[in-house]
Amino acid sequence: MRVFVTGATGYIGSAVVRELIEAGHTVVGLARSDNSATALKEAGAEVHHGDIDDLDSLHSGAAAADGVIHLAFKHDFSDFAGSLQTDLRAVETLGAALLGSGKPFVTTAHFNGTASDNLVLALAERGVRTSIVELCPSVHGEGDKAFVPMLIGIAKTKGVSAYVGDGSNRWPAVHRLDAAHLYRLALEKAPSGSRLNGVGEEGVPFRDIAGVIGKHLNLPVVSIPHEEADAHFSFLGALAGLDLPRSSAQTQELLGWRPMHTALIPDLEQGHYFNH
Repeated sequence: MRVFVTGATGYIGSAVVRELIEAGHTVVGLARSDNSATALKEAGAEVHHGDIDDLDSLHSGAAAADGVIHLAFKHDFSDFAGSLQTDLRAVETLGAALLGSGKPFVTTAHFNGTASDNLVLALAERGVRTSIVELCPSVHGEGDKAFVPMLIGIAKTKGVSAYVGDGSNRWPAVHRLDAAHLYRLALEKAPSGSRLNGVGEEGVPFRDIAGVIGKHLNLPVVSIPHEEADAHFSFLGALAGLDLPRSSAQTQELLGWRPMHTALIPDLEQGHYFNH
């Protein structure tokens, strides 16, 4: 299958590209810079120049492909509403190129991204084999720059590694290589309109995450009250105290997906998160 991948050189996208190529697919990656183009060529992928704001390039890339995996997203927390609008335009454009084709279109769920998700589900009624992958607060592994590294940075700044309340609230987690495998399976065989739970571990106690961070940074591990979470964790305050267990049992049954890579706490214990 000739697969057009947006976000192809990102943290998850680069793993997806490798997963697809190893499975025998031809990958065409969206590249907005010479460095991205070079990385794609070195990975064995073809290059399609453009970016998530270049709707013409998105449309032409999707129209020439046998399937699309959309991973690009502007992680601009200072204007997250704007990031969601950009994503909605991208989904509209990619979807329009696939109408009536029966081709697969795999997207990623984002916080408050209901408009994009609803559009994807509507495309399933218009001849596009759509599926939505919902990932975890922690998609962990080498190169992670998301929530766990942010927690490490906060601990360094504050001089303590904190959890909220008794810290028993849980975060689901998945290794990036397991996530990449899920995207490939979604592309190859997910039924149209599927919503897929990209969960490797149903819930890791936040206290355990804080404990490993404290141990590796040689910092005290402390509890803070819920009312102080926003002040301590900034925009992560609400998320740090939420109990978010999720199961991927249905997704595993549907696609035969079996998460097999290192779990979050052992991954943190390896130390690569702290070598910066």
